[in-house]
Amino acid sequence: MDWRRRTFDLYRRVRAVGDPAEAHALWRAGRDAMFAEHPASPLLPEDTVGFTGLPVAAYDPDWRFELAVEPTEPAHLDVPTGTDGIVAFDRVGLVRVPDVGPLDVWAHAGYGGGLFVPVKDADAGRPGGTYGGGRYLLDTIKGADLGGTPDSLVVDLNFAYNPSCAYDPAWACPLAPPGNTVPVPIPVGERSGVVAAEDVR
Repeated sequence: MDWRRRTFDLYRRVRAVGDPAEAHALWRAGRDAMFAEHPASPLLPEDTVGFTGLPVAAYDPDWRFELAVEPTEPAHLDVPTGTDGIVAFDRVGLVRVPDVGPLDVWAHAGYGGGLFVPVKDADAGRPGGTYGGGRYLLDTIKGADLGGTPDSLVVDLNFAYNPSCAYDPAWACPLAPPGNTVPVPIPVGERSGVVAAEDVR
């Protein structure tokens, strides 16, 4: 419960900061502290030794957009997970990310609702690239919400982050389906690995 509360509070503070680069720095510091110190951290015990931070690329404003949610054909996903049972999603629209392509926008079909936008880019699974199963841009049921209007979403790819299963194989996470897989690399956001490398600090 405390992990969830701290995550919601972190994104609340991120949305309150006017400068996106400053908001990104706040987000990085907050997540690093939670991963390092919180008992619910998804890091394995051996990965906390010498942990200095998550490998997140420097902020690039060219990867921030506010995008209209466009209508699309409905679709449904039932995703089995090891921790939350079957997690159901309904496709409610899509966003068109410049120079990246369309990404499906999914609604959590269970109690609580919320929007879910994952992304899997061309660097997924490559050495020094991004997590092979894709990253999360938005997961509002868990508080990961960058804002927008009733008809649009702030999609800032600098805030793309790895799901918990990237760190602990005991987790089974919903991963990016075909409509959230893009043919281009996305060089910003969280990368693969645990300890932050100097070239992305």
